Amino acid sequence: MIDISSYIAFVLASVLILVIPGPTITLIVARAAAHGRATLAPAVAGVGLGDLFAASISLAGVGVLLATSATLFEIVRYAGAAWLIFLSIRLWRSGSPKTEATAQPKGLSPRRLFAETFLVTLLNPKGILFFVAFVPLFIAQDLPFLPQAVVLVLTFVLLSIVNAALYGLLAGWAHEAVRSPAFRRGLNRFGAIALFGSAAMALAARRP
Repeated sequence: MIDISSYIAFVLASVLILVIPGPTITLIVARAAAHGRATLAPAVAGVGLGDLFAASISLAGVGVLLATSATLFEIVRYAGAAWLIFLSIRLWRSGSPKTEATAQPKGLSPRRLFAETFLVTLLNPKGILFFVAFVPLFIAQDLPFLPQAVVLVLTFVLLSIVNAALYGLLAGWAHEAVRSPAFRRGLNRFGAIALFGSAAMALAARRP
């Protein structure tokens, strides 16, 4: 079904790529640090489904279209950047004294947490282009394409879920260990700045 040596290389490369925090991990860490580990399940589920959709769309050929169509790339890029900016503003405001009283876990529904991380993961043209450029490197030409692609995509999604969960658990521990409202506001605002920076990078991106 798949070449073992290529698969091991794919797993190692995926781990190295995933441990570098991006906008999705920044959002998960900010939410978990502010509201605890109760935010993890829906947020991590959003990451997994977002990566699964991005990979599936890529394998269906949309990734190639994004790489060749300037208009479509720009639409996805601006949509993703707008969503990141919206979330950065929300995070920044949740760290202010006026909203501290309402910034409790009960105000963050599982549906909202899931939607946030799902859209941040999905609305990233670099993510789709990554799957198009990255996955084929580990496809053996002498074996059927579809079984290999399915195994690699599911492996990447599983690794991304584990990675997001570990980051979230660490941030959740910080939430429980540090009770200072000022510290939590600082984490929220750091996350807001990081998300805004990710949006700026998305807007500065160029098609390969």
